[in-house]
Amino acid sequence: MKLTINGEDREFSSISTISSLLDQLGMKAGRVAVELNRELIPRDRWTATELSGGDKLEIVHFVGGGASHSHLLVAD
Repeated sequence: MKLTINGEDREFSSISTISSLLDQLGMKAGRVAVELNRELIPRDRWTATELSGGDKLEIVHFVGGGASHSHLLVAD
């Protein structure tokens, strides 16, 4: 499935939900915020929110009291 994450097109084969995406990316749920197709998704909905090919996500990683938005954070 093709997803766009922080403006970068990425291919995934076994991703179904926001939670599974974050797990595969090695991101800790307590330190990120996720926007799916311009809608902020609350953390308690990540396991139930299904992803589809063509979805656009913005993932913001919080660092030391602030936020960092970087393509490096979503590298495999």
